[in-house]
Amino acid sequence: MGKTNPDEKILSYNDVVLRRSDLDILSGPYFLNDRIIEFYFSYLSSCSEEILLVPPSIAFCIMNYPVGQGLTEFLEPLHLPEKKLVVFPINDNDDVSEAGGGSHWSLLAFERDANKFFHHDSNRGMNSIHAKRLYNAVVSFMSVSSSATKPVYQECNSSPQQMNGYDCGLYVLAIARVICSWYGEKDEDGDKMWFSAVQGQVTPYVVARMRNEILGQIRDLMPIK
Repeated sequence: MGKTNPDEKILSYNDVVLRRSDLDILSGPYFLNDRIIEFYFSYLSSCSEEILLVPPSIAFCIMNYPVGQGLTEFLEPLHLPEKKLVVFPINDNDDVSEAGGGSHWSLLAFERDANKFFHHDSNRGMNSIHAKRLYNAVVSFMSVSSSATKPVYQECNSSPQQMNGYDCGLYVLAIARVICSWYGEKDEDGDKMWFSAVQGQVTPYVVARMRNEILGQIRDLMPIK
């Protein structure tokens, strides 16, 4: 038998193309790449038209958009003012020439009823600067009205913390899943946010299991040869 090609395409799902090397990342204790996060965000995004889970490449572009150039045309296709919940993956990559770089993931979520951006970081404080950079880039685009109250930024100091140096991406996916589930079940007149749900449901055990869960989802979607 010949060697498997790590660049072999194994699945096209919506606009995401996964390769065999992505299965290897999920099979071992490795840092998640953009493609796996984009796949799972795309998988979650089918739950509601009111929710937007932004792909890592788009979040990276927003965060590093050239100063002085208008973001309006770039952001228009996202229809941000129409969304009730927007989730951005945050990466600490500072090299604009390498979109897939970086060494840490966190999550920034906008909830319209609260009119707030919440930053969840499984290594507390590590991505604060990057999350605030993205917040500053998009905050004025969240409403069609220039007179609307500006959304505020909040660090979620109660976010579950990772136990190792490579599971940050899985924490992002686990928290995103809980937030989307919370949104689908929240009371119409309730003030409560998703924090207690995240604390209760995003545990080291759950996060560790997610690698196999996502592997299973990918394999179930792969075409039969």
